[in-house]
Order: sequence, then structure tokens, then C-alpha cells
Amino acid sequence: MATATVTEFITKTVNATTATSTSTNRATPQGGIFEHVNPTVYDPKNPIILFIIQAAIVIIFTRIIHFPLAYLRQPRVIAEVLTGIILGPSIMGRIPGFTQHIFPTASMPAFSLAANLGLVLFLFLVGLEVDLRFLAGNWRIALGVGAAGMALPFGLGCGIAYGLYHEFRDDPGLAPISFGVYSLFIGVAMAITAFPVLCRILTSLKLLSTPVGVIVLSAGVGNDVVGWILLALCVALVNSGAGLTALWILLVGVGYSLFLVFAVRPCFMYMLRRTGSLANGPTQTVVAVTVLLVLASAFFTGIIGIHPIFGAFMIGLMAPHEGGFAVKLTEKLEDLVSVLFLPLYFALSGLSTNLGLLNSGITWAYVVGVCAVAWFGKIAGGTLASRLSGLVWRESFTIGCLMSCKGLVELIVLNIGFQSKILSQRTFTIFVVMALLTTFATTPLTVWLYPPWYQRKLELWKQGKIDWDGNPIHHDDDTDGSNEAEILNQTDVARRVLVYLRLDGLPSLFTMVSMFAHQHDELCIPPPKPTANDDQPQQTIMNHGEALASVATLRRPSQIHALRLMELTERESSVMRVSEIEEFAGRDPVIKAFGTFGQSRAVAVAGQIAVVPEYSFAGTLMSRARELRSDLVLIPWSETGTMSEYPGLFDTKPGDPLANRAFSSLASELFDKARETCHVGIVLDKTVLCRPDLANFESTLPAADRPTRQLSRTMTGIGMIDQANSTVHFNQVHADTGRYRLLVVYSGMGPDDLFAVRFGMQLAKNAMVDVKVLVVPSNAYGDDDGDEFEISMKGGNGNKTNEHASTAHEFEILRSSTPDFLADRLAFVDLAAGISCLEAVTTAITEPSAAETVVLLGRNATSERTAMLGAVTGSSREESRVLGSLATSLINVIRERTLSAGLLVVQAKRDVEDSATPTVAGGKGMQQLTRKASTMSDD
Repeated sequence: MATATVTEFITKTVNATTATSTSTNRATPQGGIFEHVNPTVYDPKNPIILFIIQAAIVIIFTRIIHFPLAYLRQPRVIAEVLTGIILGPSIMGRIPGFTQHIFPTASMPAFSLAANLGLVLFLFLVGLEVDLRFLAGNWRIALGVGAAGMALPFGLGCGIAYGLYHEFRDDPGLAPISFGVYSLFIGVAMAITAFPVLCRILTSLKLLSTPVGVIVLSAGVGNDVVGWILLALCVALVNSGAGLTALWILLVGVGYSLFLVFAVRPCFMYMLRRTGSLANGPTQTVVAVTVLLVLASAFFTGIIGIHPIFGAFMIGLMAPHEGGFAVKLTEKLEDLVSVLFLPLYFALSGLSTNLGLLNSGITWAYVVGVCAVAWFGKIAGGTLASRLSGLVWRESFTIGCLMSCKGLVELIVLNIGFQSKILSQRTFTIFVVMALLTTFATTPLTVWLYPPWYQRKLELWKQGKIDWDGNPIHHDDDTDGSNEAEILNQTDVARRVLVYLRLDGLPSLFTMVSMFAHQHDELCIPPPKPTANDDQPQQTIMNHGEALASVATLRRPSQIHALRLMELTERESSVMRVSEIEEFAGRDPVIKAFGTFGQSRAVAVAGQIAVVPEYSFAGTLMSRARELRSDLVLIPWSETGTMSEYPGLFDTKPGDPLANRAFSSLASELFDKARETCHVGIVLDKTVLCRPDLANFESTLPAADRPTRQLSRTMTGIGMIDQANSTVHFNQVHADTGRYRLLVVYSGMGPDDLFAVRFGMQLAKNAMVDVKVLVVPSNAYGDDDGDEFEISMKGGNGNKTNEHASTAHEFEILRSSTPDFLADRLAFVDLAAGISCLEAVTTAITEPSAAETVVLLGRNATSERTAMLGAVTGSSREESRVLGSLATSLINVIRERTLSAGLLVVQAKRDVEDSATPTVAGGKGMQQLTRKASTMSDD
């Protein structure tokens, strides 16, 4: 019995021990949901499952909330914080079981770790974005605006901190800190400005190049740096138990900053030069070293009692901006940080925000008071400093409103205060509401105070061209240009040309630059009128033909300005590229290629880059045309038909650039906006219209039907891939490639046709350009329709009849007054009545010629004869809406018959009569300014 009892006891003990070991040390089930594992239950051994659920919810909610806010030009940080508030205890946290299953307390350390790692990397990117060269170049006004914009809100913040400190110091979770440290933190929270959000707002509103943008950007740099230094001092005072410890922390922080500047940065620059990273972008090794520096610096500032983000920020400040290194390094890191890590951090802020704690009248009074102090302090400080610097009141108020933007930097400051137990959850919620309201209001206030029409008026007023009421001011030297034009006999219609510079449009632009080249006005100078005040030296020069010829040569007839447009994306590197646009433009290969070609043709060219949203491309071109007072805007057609300069795999019809509507929409918008501003020309090069048969065939084949790469046998017996298919072959050209044959179509439809003739006569001044004007008779659209057309014209609008008569009269004057030196290169050909316009142009193209052929015709999109021509030729209304029926039909013929010819479709500027302008108070000049306000607001 005793033996059995002992055996039973041992058996029970072993079984119990085995069961306990199995229940405590059992491995994580590998069957997942097939073993009935709940993925929402947090498992410390496998935290990634719940983290994926949390991250996916945060990212999806952020994108959904930001979608409507993007139309209001609001930064994404508002959507990220709102996501946290919705998921937190304020809204969805009130759903029973939601927080316990999705955001349990045990899972928050892993969530917070990922969020804070993203914060460290983001502060490094913020440091990269801060370019201290702005502060150095505009330090006087930046110092004034930045100092006043920080001093006043800092003082007001310290004042309201007294009430906050005594009202909410009994809230749970607060550290025992003195009022001095508390007021320092509140002052910093009131005075700081969100520099990254500020850059994006300035870029989206196209204010970076304005005086307001330059001042705000320069002051924002100084404000940002000083604010982080004060915050580091505040955190050091909170983390130190005694004043001597805080002094040590401060001294070590200063010494570490000097060590980074004078020891680490030279070594880092040496490595960048040796690896070629400054010129070619960071290598993978350089990126790895940079990330290690960021983590090491964050580690050091963390262990000495300052928050780790300050170490990462200092490494970002240390990184060079030469050669676009900062922009290229940001491109390597920004997507993962902004898409995944940063939303987690600001969602964490929202999870800590509990709007339910704002449950008393005194609490809401402090909400209003904090918002009022934040607004009044920043706006008043920035406004007064700007006004004292010489800006007008409206500009000054705009600067003050922009400096009041808090954004994500304010939320980072608040989170640091909440983690350091300076702020309770109640006061943290108060300041989060203030940050959201001030950030949300920045863009609407700026648009209201500083609209595009006011910017234009202010620019003209500062230039002395109008008075404050908008009336034009006439100077004594206003007639100098007309006198000079009379002396040099200037008859050109396009002297100042703005071109939209694209990589795929370079062949078109090279053709146009070549046709503009080598133009010299003939000096048909009338004898000067004798006056009593004429000086003898001036008369000698006026009578000396060689001296005047040198003046005509030095003053180049045409000035071509190229504007390269790049899309402003959501990435921070895109905003950085805008702030460093001058240096970036000098390195752009497309601008350099265009400038080199222009110099080789002795044409005055210039290049510029603008980084703007894609929807404002047309408005940006028109704004720049007004600034340059351009006579003509040239747009090369996209080879893909899309806004991208590179061919895409998912184009509607890769072989037909006219089938995709993206670029057609841009061209149509340009035609509409430029109607009262300048002439517009759309260039379709022969490389766009006349593709080689093989290339066209292969590009239209589906991927499954394209020929596959095959190995070819070699002498060694080792197979090699035949690379012949990857070679692009160009046809052999004739020796006389410098000549151009310009076919101008005149059908008498309106101003567009007349401008085409004038422009063709201007290009004929180039000795290498031969111009043939094809004059279309009135009945060229069919004998049956001719009478009906005449009847409709006579019974229609009388203004149209007068317009056509005026156009015909001006054309006859041009035709009869052809200069003698153009007689051998300019010819007018009257087409027979039985030949259609399209057939005549096609016949002229097919005539043998070694010169490159370009067809020039008017758009005539609103002409009645255009609609009739579209009915005769069979072109659809949708296709002919952008370029006109004749141009669309001609394109179809060129592509079908594989003719070698380019196409230039022009639209003439329309002069608006003053009588059509509604009465507006403020003078005639103000009326003209008001008339253009709607157009400029679209820009």
C-alpha cells in the first residue's frame, strides 16, 4: 500500500509539472486562425499581428480624412491628428471593447516605439529641410520678424501660463516642476512656428518667390532653430533634479553641437566627395552611414537628458545642401517615414487627446484664451515687425498669419511636454485644439489677405506703373520703345517668346529656335525729323548706317525664355526642391541642353524651373507670360499625350499621342486663359506625328505578342542576347538640313489666320526659311455648301462679318507690302476653287524638298467656317475642340500617309474693348485690373 501511495504521488506531481510547463512555455501556435487564435488579442511573443492591424487602421483613416481636406489645401497633419482623436477616447474609444481589442495598453509600448523611431527620422528630415543660407542671405529682416514673432507670443504665453499652472496643477500625472519651467514651456509652445508645414503652404500658394514668401521662409528658419533650442533647455530643466545638473546638460549639449560642426561635418564632407555623393546623389553606403549618425546622435542626446529628437535634428542641420545632396537624401527616406511612421506618431497624439475632459466652463474659457493668445501674439508680432521693415499693411498681416501656423512641430512639442509630465491630459487636449485651429486657419486667411490679383496690383504699384487706385502712370520714357521700334523698323509679332520646356518636346523646340535664329531687321530708316535741340553727335550716328546696323545686331530680335514645369507632389523633397530652385535649375540637364542649343544658334535664351501642382501648370505659364510680357507662348506637344515626359505602360493608346486627354486638357486650358494675354502656339514635331513603322507597330502590340529576347550562338559556344533590338536607328538626312519650308494656311477665318501669316513673315527673315502662304478661296469647302455659308454669314452676327472684312483688308495690306529682301523666300499662292484646303496642304507637303517642312495654321476653334470644315472633312467635334478641325484632319492625314512634316497651330491674342468692361470704382487702370482678376485667381 505504501509503495502504491508513493507511486501515485510521484505520477500526479509529474503530470502537474508537465501541464504547468506546457501552459507557460508553450510555443506560439503556428496554425494561426486555424488553431482558433484571435489576431486582435495581443501576444507579447508575436506583436507584429496586432501592430499591422493598428497601422492599417491609422493609415486608412488618415487617407480618407485627408481626401476632402486636400481640396481646402490643408496639410496632412490635421488628418493624422483627427485620426487619432477619432480612434481615441473621444469618439471610438467610447465603443465598448474597441480600445481593449485594437489599442490595448499592453500593445502601446511597441506602437510607441515605432512612432518614436519615425519621429527621430522625421526630425532628421526637418533638419535637412532647414537651409541656413536663407537666414544668412536675409538676416536683417528675418531677425526682426522672427524676433518679434517669438518675443510677443512668448511673453503672452508666460502670462496665460500663470492661470493654467494654478488652475490645473492638481491634475493627475504631473511632475512637480516650478512655475518658471512651466512658463518656459508654455511660452515655447506659443512662440514656435511649423517650418515644414509653412514651406508647403507657401509652395502650394506659389508665394515662395514673392517678398512675403522670402521673408516668411527666412524668419521661419530662425524661429525653428531658436524654438528647438529653447525646448531642449526646457526638457533639460525638467529632467534634472538640480540647477547644477541642468547647467551640465546645457554645457554638454553646446559642446556636442560644436563637435558635430567642427569634427564630424568635415569628415562627413570628405566621405561625400570621395564617394561622389555630392554630384551623383548618396550611395547606399552613405545612406547607411547617415542613418547610423542619426541614431547615434539621438542616442547621445537622449542619455544626457535631452530628448533624442534633438540629436537627429542636429545631424539634419549638419548635412550639406550643395549639389542637391539634401534633396536626394530626403528622397531615399521620406516615403516610409511619412506614409507609415509619422501617422503613427500623430495618431498617438490623438489617442492621448480626450475631448471629454473639456467639461467645464473654465476649461473652455482657457481653450478660447489659449487660441486667442496664440493667434494675436504671432499675428501682431509678425505684422508689426513687417510693417516696420517697410511692407504695406496687407503684406504685413499676411506674414503674421503665416507665422501663426503651428502644424506638426507644435504637436511634437506638446507630446514632449506630455511625456515629460509638464502637461496633464486636460491641458494637452487644450493645446491640441489650439494647434489644429491655428493650422487650419492659416491657408484660408492667407488666400483672403493676399490673393493673386492683389499681388499683381502691388507689384505694378511698386514698379511705379500704376497709382494705388489702379490708374496707370505714364512716364516720359514710355515712348522710347516705340521710337526705337520706328528706328529699327520692327514689324515682328513675337519678339519675347515663352516656351514650355519638356524633355520629350526638345525636338519641337529645337526646330522653332532654329527658325527664330539669324534674324536681322532691315534698316529701312526714314530720315530723322529736324528739331532745334538735335545734337550734332546724335545726328552723325543717325546718319551712319554701320553704327545703326551694329545696334540692330547687338539687340537680338527674339528673346526666348524657357519655363520647365515640375509637379509639386506630397513629398517633402518636392518642397525642398522649390526652396533650392535656383541651384537646382542650374543643374537641370534639360535646361542646359536647351541653353547650349540656343547659344549655338545665336539666340538669346534663358531657362527657369517652377515646381507647382499639376492642376496649375496652365496658370503658371500664363502668370510667367504676364511677368515677362511675352508676345507668344509655345507649347510642344507631348509624345505620350500625357503630362509625363516619359512613356507609360498604361496609356490609352501608346502609339497615338492625341488619344490621351491629359495633355489635350492642358492645351485647351492654355488657349482659354491666354485669349486676352498673349498669342499661343502648339508645336507638333514630325517625331510626334511621323513615327517609324516598326517602332509604331511594336509599341501598339500587347506585351504577350511582342517578340521575346533570344540567345544567339557565338564562336565560343556560349549563348548571348542579341542587343540589336535595343538600338534606335535614325534615318540619314540630306546635306542641306539647315533649311526649313514653312507652309502657312490662310483661309480668312479670323485673327488666328492673320497672325499665322504675320508670324510666317517674321520667320521668313531667317535666310534659311522659305515661306509659302496658301490662300484658300471662300468657296474652298464645296460648291454646294458655299452659298449656304455666305447666307449664314450675312444673316448672322454683324460683328463677325466686320471682323472677317477687317481680316481680309489687313491681309491684303500685308500681301501687297512684302519687303524686297523677302521676295525670293516669301510666296503667296492662291488655291483653285475646286481644291479643298486639306488636299492643297497635303499636296504641298508631298512636293519634293530637302528642307524640313512645317505647316503653320490658325486654330480658329470658334469660327463658323471651322465647324463647316469639320463636317466636310469628317473630323469629330471632340477631336477638333483643342486644335481645330483643319489641324485635326491634317494630323490624321499625316499619320495615315506617313508624311514627313511638323505642325504649328496658333491662336492670336484678342483685344478686349474697354466699352465691354463693367464700371468699377477706382479708375480705368483698376477696371482693367478687376477684369483680369478672375483669370489671375485661376493661376
